[in-house]
Amino acid sequence: MALRAWLDARRSWQPGHAPALLVIPLGLIVTVCLVDVLSPPHVHLGPLLVAAPAITVALAGPRTTAAMGALAVAAQVLIGALRGVSGTANIQAQIAALIVVSAACVTLCVLRGRRERQLHHVQSVAEAAQRVLLQPLPARAGPLRIAGLYIPAEKEAELGGDLYAAARTAHHSTRLLIGDVRGSGLGAISNTALLLGAFRAAAHRQATLPRLAVHLDAAFRWDTSQWRSQTEQDTAEDFATAILLDIPDHDPVVHLISCGHPPPLVLRGDRLLPLVAEASHLPVGLGGAFGIVEYDVQTFPFEAGDTMLLYTDGVIEARNADGRFYPLAERVPQWTTDDPEELLRRLRADLLAHVHAHPDDDAAVVAIHRTGSAPPRHEAVDRA
Repeated sequence: MALRAWLDARRSWQPGHAPALLVIPLGLIVTVCLVDVLSPPHVHLGPLLVAAPAITVALAGPRTTAAMGALAVAAQVLIGALRGVSGTANIQAQIAALIVVSAACVTLCVLRGRRERQLHHVQSVAEAAQRVLLQPLPARAGPLRIAGLYIPAEKEAELGGDLYAAARTAHHSTRLLIGDVRGSGLGAISNTALLLGAFRAAAHRQATLPRLAVHLDAAFRWDTSQWRSQTEQDTAEDFATAILLDIPDHDPVVHLISCGHPPPLVLRGDRLLPLVAEASHLPVGLGGAFGIVEYDVQTFPFEAGDTMLLYTDGVIEARNADGRFYPLAERVPQWTTDDPEELLRRLRADLLAHVHAHPDDDAAVVAIHRTGSAPPRHEAVDRA
């Protein structure tokens, strides 16, 4: 987050972290004293001492700033004494000005410190809320090793319009959801929370994947429209593309329902196989509106040693400076690894290098590697 980076940068400039930086105002005080004392009588560099406490404001806290202001005032008194002009109105005015400026700098430091503490508190609350909303995926689920990657389009946010979630069922399988809510950034968080909540509440309860899809579509459509007037309902465009998956522990297959979402990719050795469903349904939130009450489940092989990639269009539509889309299907086969986290680390670095900055749209990726082992069938694994 930009706020976190700014606060971290501020803390790195504190005197306890970077004492060498205080050489700058100290050196300024010493230099001004020497040059002023050695200069002709008509040359007065004392007013430059005001820069010392002003610079310290950016480097340290109120105590150090006050100490630097006191040194600047002492230096001005010393200059007046050495030049024999301590009683003149000019020196007294400069000393008074230094005292006022130093006091103002200390006050600024105190106010800034309070503001930073408030911002840090807000940051902590926001990060906690975002962690609750987009919970980390389990590292292990039955025979699966799972890792998730999220890159928000807005640097100030850690969550936008893309989402993913996983749940274990009582039938010894893992269900996953990846989706992309219409819109991006902070404006899509409300609908993201709605879809994630509906999935977590029902993923381990619905007996079949089609029933889960119907539940998500109905919950999303009802909640996004219940407080709107009829006119607003007619013009609303709240929906989310999504893919629902069910991966049995003991069968080398994956069952999926596609709702207008990019197809998953399976990395098998050095081959990359897209899992293109024959039936791609309307996005979540639009199915019930058009009378769709049934969803077709597609089944594909997903064997031990395979790695599956789920992703949102923010990945494949990320453009570089020349307008070229990110070539996900070309890059993934180059990264032969069974570690989903390592695969996503390489993908993230390569994607950010491709766009040379931050992506224009939220991007989410889930990597799922199927190992050769699965828990016994009699194990109780009913977890949401």
